[in-house]
Amino acid sequence: MWLLRKLYANFEEYACALFVGLMIVCLTLQVLIRAAIGSSLAWTEELSRYSFIWAVYVGSALAVKRGSHVRITAQFLLMPIPVRLFFRILADALWVALCLFFAWCGLDVIREGFAYPEISPTLGVIKAWVEAVIPFGFVLMSWRIVEQYVSKLRTHTLASLVCYEEEA
Repeated sequence: MWLLRKLYANFEEYACALFVGLMIVCLTLQVLIRAAIGSSLAWTEELSRYSFIWAVYVGSALAVKRGSHVRITAQFLLMPIPVRLFFRILADALWVALCLFFAWCGLDVIREGFAYPEISPTLGVIKAWVEAVIPFGFVLMSWRIVEQYVSKLRTHTLASLVCYEEEA
């Protein structure tokens, strides 16, 4: 059970490390083979590109989990905490709605990708599997936003979301 909790708590870190590591290994292999025999391995470029795409989408969920996304907060510094909190909740609700909209649109792309499969040239995989990161990444971002609110509500520290002066 502790293994599942650790995996859940650090999923984005592990996934990003895996995808970035895979990308680095592929690109290093590509450079070494090109330097050694003057030719290249086509599959390494494709796999590194797909790894990069997955790392970016999962990394965006990691940024949400860590609270590292860019926010412009200067306009709220003169407002009282309850007003700040209202605007923060409103902004995050819009963010979740937009993420879920993009996930829904991404599912349409995936459905179409499986209905009319496009096979990648060197790896031979259906590109819809690569594009599946679009809805996955946006749902994961939404999940982590909601999870942050649930955690803050449980510990009665919701106001800490808008204490921008302490972060500076």
